[in-house]
Amino acid sequence: MTTKERLKLKDLKLGYLREYFSPLFNLFKPKKKISNIADLKDFIHKKSAWITQMTLYGYLKTRMGAKYILMFENEIFLKSVEKAKWNIYMVAIQDLTLFALSYLKSAQIFNATENANEIFKEILDAEGENKLPLDIRQKAESDFTERLSKINWLTHHYSLPFNDSALALYHWSPIADELKTLDRNIVLNSMILKWDNIEKEFKELINF
Repeated sequence: MTTKERLKLKDLKLGYLREYFSPLFNLFKPKKKISNIADLKDFIHKKSAWITQMTLYGYLKTRMGAKYILMFENEIFLKSVEKAKWNIYMVAIQDLTLFALSYLKSAQIFNATENANEIFKEILDAEGENKLPLDIRQKAESDFTERLSKINWLTHHYSLPFNDSALALYHWSPIADELKTLDRNIVLNSMILKWDNIEKEFKELINF
């Protein structure tokens, strides 16, 4: 392995460690009221990242047990985790954006449904061009446009709004298929339960 490759692997390890521990620290941060579009985008951005990190890394740690620490030495595995993270995160952002806008419209609190695509893209912009892989972003934008064409804004927020990201966690987690099959219900339910807490928090923080 060249010096450049070793440095790249080291950066990947450090980035993974920061992402693994950051959700734990975020639990103790004060909750900010959602009073405008900027607050809404910030909430969607942070909570989508939080749930992606908690569910993906939590599942990997549970499944790998004592071998979990060895992943830090495996560049191929780290890259697969990185790919999984971005793909799950993109769907999580979609789910929370659609849920939030649907709930706000249905409850007659605030209507920004016509700006859904713009809001989604601005949230992705917050990741920066050098972090979010272009191909994953392009697919996410295409998928979101398709979902917008089919959505019923008045009913979406109570019609399994987080099902897609739960399925994305199951699909993208770098775990052997024969093991994932055994875990399917546990993995899906684990993410849905965490989304339930975010949904409750969102409703409590609305202050438009």
